[in-house]
Amino acid sequence: MKKILVIIAVAVLPLVAHAQFEQGKIYASAGLTSLNLSYSGQEELSLGLQGQGGYFMADNILIYGQAGWNHLGGAKSDAIELGAGGRYYILQNGIFLGANVKYMHGNGGYNDVMPGVEVGYAFFISRTVTIEPSVYYQQSFKDHSEFSKIGLRVGFGIYL
Repeated sequence: MKKILVIIAVAVLPLVAHAQFEQGKIYASAGLTSLNLSYSGQEELSLGLQGQGGYFMADNILIYGQAGWNHLGGAKSDAIELGAGGRYYILQNGIFLGANVKYMHGNGGYNDVMPGVEVGYAFFISRTVTIEPSVYYQQSFKDHSEFSKIGLRVGFGIYL
């Protein structure tokens, strides 16, 4: 009996997740970035908070705006960021590819434009709430070797 229930749950899960990625749905997210799991040549301690809000303009295609705060460590202490991006959910079960661009402004006159990419998974813990781990890369236009970043983001998403 347990095997049959597991098979049914695995078969239905992609259908439930797909319903959340339909055109017209709204997306909101809050997350922690880096958690000292990122790497760049300039940072000692890296911790960030990030919020996103978006809209599904077509099935499986999300566009969003983002705002955040980062503690960068090293010579710079804090920075704020504003940006925009998009995601494509390649499978109905929550795997996504993303691209974005953000503007960072930090203490001491630090300004940078950083395009980036990410790959992640939207793991549904309820019908509308997800845990979204992702790996990202942000390319710095200011100085590639010192400010570009590879990191891990863990967020909570809400699909309405």
